[in-house]
Amino acid sequence: MACDFISAGRALSCKDASGGLKNVYFSDSAEADWSIDIITDEVSGIVGGPLDVYKYELKGTSTFEQTINSSRDNGTSFVEQTLTLSLQRMSAADNKAIKLLTWNNPRVLVEDYNGNVFLMGVENGADVNGGTIATGAAMGDFNGYTLTLSAMERVPAHFLAASLASDLIDEGGVSFDVNPV
Repeated sequence: MACDFISAGRALSCKDASGGLKNVYFSDSAEADWSIDIITDEVSGIVGGPLDVYKYELKGTSTFEQTINSSRDNGTSFVEQTLTLSLQRMSAADNKAIKLLTWNNPRVLVEDYNGNVFLMGVENGADVNGGTIATGAAMGDFNGYTLTLSAMERVPAHFLAASLASDLIDEGGVSFDVNPV
């Protein structure tokens, strides 16, 4: 069986992109009675619900990275998606939320500073597989949570279509409820 092959080239990009993550949105994939419509590797619609999605605002050192793993010998390919979050300041409510995230395998919407929104863990959900709760030693040290979430998927995280992403960012119009911080 022949595999599909690329059908377009790629021009050199402008230098107008920014790194960094702006927000993440967590949903409980176990409760999720929803499905997604994917057209040309882009999420064009989210159907079902209502689905509660919880927004976490980010600043600083949070990252989203996808590592391609492919084996000619085994005939397999998959993508490991890794989200590393730094959440400043601790609270009892945050401790409970972190505990519940650790016990579950959420789907995660990741928003970057370029207006892109990616859906992490679309098929298998994501797992919290590491992190710390730290108060630091000196007055200027980090106080808060670091979490590492990972997902193993057959393909890279899908982009949300621009219209769906803007609805999510504006907290309205999508087929699920968005709950702010």
